[in-house]
Amino acid sequence: MLTFFLNTSIFTFAKVQNIFSDLNFPFYLANRISKGGSHNFSKLIVNAAVTGIVLGLAVMILSVAILKGFKGSIIEKERGFNGDISIYKHNLNNSYESSPFRLTADSLQMLRRFPSVTQLNAFATKPGIINANDEIEGVVLKGIDSSYNQNALANIMLQGHPINFTDSLPAQQQILISSYTANRLNLKLGDDFLMYFVQEPLRKRKFTVVGIFNLGVEEIDKTYVISDISLIRRLNNWAEDEVGGYEITVKDFHRLESINQQILDFLPIQLLSVTVSDQFPEIFEWLDLLDINSQIILILMVVVAIINMISALLILILERTNMIGILKALGLTNLAMRKVFLYQALRLIGIGLLLGNALGIGLCVVQHYTHFFKLDESAYYIAYIPIDISALDIVLLNLGTTFICLLALLIPSGLVTSITPIKAIRFK
Repeated sequence: MLTFFLNTSIFTFAKVQNIFSDLNFPFYLANRISKGGSHNFSKLIVNAAVTGIVLGLAVMILSVAILKGFKGSIIEKERGFNGDISIYKHNLNNSYESSPFRLTADSLQMLRRFPSVTQLNAFATKPGIINANDEIEGVVLKGIDSSYNQNALANIMLQGHPINFTDSLPAQQQILISSYTANRLNLKLGDDFLMYFVQEPLRKRKFTVVGIFNLGVEEIDKTYVISDISLIRRLNNWAEDEVGGYEITVKDFHRLESINQQILDFLPIQLLSVTVSDQFPEIFEWLDLLDINSQIILILMVVVAIINMISALLILILERTNMIGILKALGLTNLAMRKVFLYQALRLIGIGLLLGNALGIGLCVVQHYTHFFKLDESAYYIAYIPIDISALDIVLLNLGTTFICLLALLIPSGLVTSITPIKAIRFK
């Protein structure tokens, strides 16, 4: 009888072990436990952990989308108005008055053929004083020609249209002013005014407002007005091929410094090329600081998610102590037991990621199409919170969150290895 009982026990034990080894038993058991429900206290902890992941992922998606949108919008504004690289004559002149120079047709053609160069536009600047409606305002006239790409100007135009270069003489009387200048001088579309240029002898010219723009960058809006470069040539007695500078637009903004160095090596020694980030260092340094803020937010959100998941996992382990003891007595290994709870944790993380993506992406879509959340444009250079997110960003955030959380859960899941079958079965 004893022999039969021992043989039966051994056979049963071996059969259980075969079941454990043949099937993905940890996954099956984790699924059964999840469907079986939990006690009220553990359910509360689990829900809190899932909520932490939902909010954490949503905040991470929003922070990345807002940072990329914010930086991209401001950089595009600066690039559209000033180009990526500006070429000047190298001298000690720190005023807004351009120093004239010329490049040969061959040199210009070679610059245009640079693999990274997409646009090459001539310009010149000259300071002046606007007298309109008994108001006076000092500005800088930026002269452009018919080959200048005015698409960027058209995008920031509030009223009117860019300069029409079809007829050269009327073009010299057309001018674009910012909404900042228009408000200070009480000017509107179609108004005429006189602009004085301080030189020997004093010159004045009459302009008609054909367009009012708003870049959103106060330093530029309050400084520049735009007209025909031929007017500056006539005022300064320049030749037809002389300019105050060239603006270059490149394909890859991330390679701006290296491209600028290539252009600088190509130019004659009397000319200097300067990147837009060097022209406006305070703006680009401020944007770089935003990267640090975003990184801090991402780290904090991941830490919160990890703490919540560790708490939930420990509660789930303590709640199933009896089950752990029985299964270990039947031959389930510590590794398989750890897998049971890691599968459970992965399921909770998956639910949190699914809901977090829905919340984060949903808010991004709403803000992108409605511009519901506004900003003070005078302080932030843009009137609303911009959004820019890609599928790759979302995938990387999901994979990174999942990997880091599971990696952190390896330590608390080791608690099952310290549970002995006899004490666990007697645990209540």
